[in-house]
Amino acid sequence: MSQRVAVVGATGAVGRLVLRLLEEREFPLSRLKPLASARSAGKTIEFRGESIAVEELRPEAFDDVDLVIASTPDDVAASFIPQAVERGAVVVDESGAWRMDPNVPLVVPEVNPEAAGRHQGILASPNCSTTQMVVAMKPLHDAATIRRVVVSTYQATSGAGVSGQRDLVEGSRAALQGETYDYQAFSHPIAFNLIPQIGSQREQGYTSEELKMVHETHKIFGDDSIRVCPTCVRVPVTNCHSESILVETERKLTADEARRLFEAAPGIQVIDDLPAGAYPLPLECSDRDEVFIGRIREDLSSDRGIAFWCVSDNLRKGAATNAVQIAELLVGATRAVNQ
Repeated sequence: MSQRVAVVGATGAVGRLVLRLLEEREFPLSRLKPLASARSAGKTIEFRGESIAVEELRPEAFDDVDLVIASTPDDVAASFIPQAVERGAVVVDESGAWRMDPNVPLVVPEVNPEAAGRHQGILASPNCSTTQMVVAMKPLHDAATIRRVVVSTYQATSGAGVSGQRDLVEGSRAALQGETYDYQAFSHPIAFNLIPQIGSQREQGYTSEELKMVHETHKIFGDDSIRVCPTCVRVPVTNCHSESILVETERKLTADEARRLFEAAPGIQVIDDLPAGAYPLPLECSDRDEVFIGRIREDLSSDRGIAFWCVSDNLRKGAATNAVQIAELLVGATRAVNQ
């Protein structure tokens, strides 16, 4: 059943990727309506060989829309999404505005696809760092029940938007030339540096980004007893978030068993040959939809621990791809009902 689809934030980095994925994955739509802020209205985007004018984001824009895929700041999402739902649209939202709302499913299709069927007009896509981690956790949790996770993230500057990318390029150029640079996205230089803070300060010394990983993981798995200790770090990498993950399970897993579980899991690709120097690298995982896993090994400090390295494109699987996959789940559910 073809959908009348609106993409909100169509001119942004993630919005442009959503449009590209809808085309590449041949999503069944009968009409596309790109929406953006007033300053972007009137621009055109290319989709399936046609030039389509971008319309201004306003309540009336949703009057003839079945499905919305939205990538906007939280405050914008909090404002317009109820208006879209009131007009009969189902919304897949990539912001943080609705993720922890108890009436809104938080969905990663490889992990909890059944949650999509419980929506009341809004579905949320998790934070990018959470998404790749829970995809990696899923096969281990199903096989041996994860009780604890210790994760350190190495997050690319693309996660901070266009200004983050500009800060990396221009800041690096300035540093190499011995010049100063006025950083826009980051409170400290990112060139040749690491910043161990992403998001605002929250309770017990954790940041908002770190607590997202805790609370979103609990909601996705439906299990608040999983203990999660995250440390989120911005690194001078253009694209792809990397994570060093240690999980402790109720039943002991060997490294070989964990590797087999990863290899059989949907959405995961294993690259794990340490003697050959083969493991996931951000440069090689960029513009890919999979979650890449390597350096799989048993924890030397725990009898039931598995450690591994995880890399994923934060703009694709961490954002645009996951949202489009949720939309595909919805279309599949609609087809099943109508058959």
